[in-house]
Amino acid sequence: MDVARQPSDSSEGEADAPLDDDGDRSRRLGPERVLTLTDGVFAIIITILVLELKVPELGSGVKLVDALEEVRPTFVAFVISFLLVGMYWVWHRGVFANVRYVDLNLLWINLLFLLPVAMVPFAASVLGEYSSEPAALHLYGFVLIVATLVRIWIDFYLGSHPGLLWAAAGKQRRRINMIAASALVAVYVVAMLIAGVAPGLSLFLYFAMPGIYFLIVTLLKTGPRTKAAAEDLA
Repeated sequence: MDVARQPSDSSEGEADAPLDDDGDRSRRLGPERVLTLTDGVFAIIITILVLELKVPELGSGVKLVDALEEVRPTFVAFVISFLLVGMYWVWHRGVFANVRYVDLNLLWINLLFLLPVAMVPFAASVLGEYSSEPAALHLYGFVLIVATLVRIWIDFYLGSHPGLLWAAAGKQRRRINMIAASALVAVYVVAMLIAGVAPGLSLFLYFAMPGIYFLIVTLLKTGPRTKAAAEDLA
């Protein structure tokens, strides 16, 4: 009796891949190398964020608590960035768990997603050094907005190419992804707009964004829905 199974490695995934419109199987590969590259980039990003944390030096007559206060903005920028980068990584792993094949377009879109994400350590460093400067808050928000827009692009591309997936995402799941991503962009825009008059509140919005995001996703998943929608989210 034949048992359906997922390809155990990239070579099997390539062999099983359906032909594309030009009859070329080589243009569709398994997602393993994409996931390896992406996980590696995220690991490096988090490492760079940690390396920005420096132990303060105590000058003559300077108390440790005062020295720690001086590095507080850098630590806050690290915590915010760590949570946001982690949020994007969790999303990426969740989406690509359902990806059976990747084509050339998806490879490039994924690289474009990594571009703004890889800039987070730089934006975080600027934010830690100039946390009350509107320009620093604007730069941070801009990087996050670009990353989220490319994330929406990935969702849209996979939704319009179900042949790349193990199972086509249902309407309810696509709706949740779109609302959650749109909420991210909306909050980032608000944080940028108020940076000039309320930099502290702007910084707080960035800090609260992971919590806001997961709250929205949870409410959408647990809210009233039909039996079919519930099965779609299972």
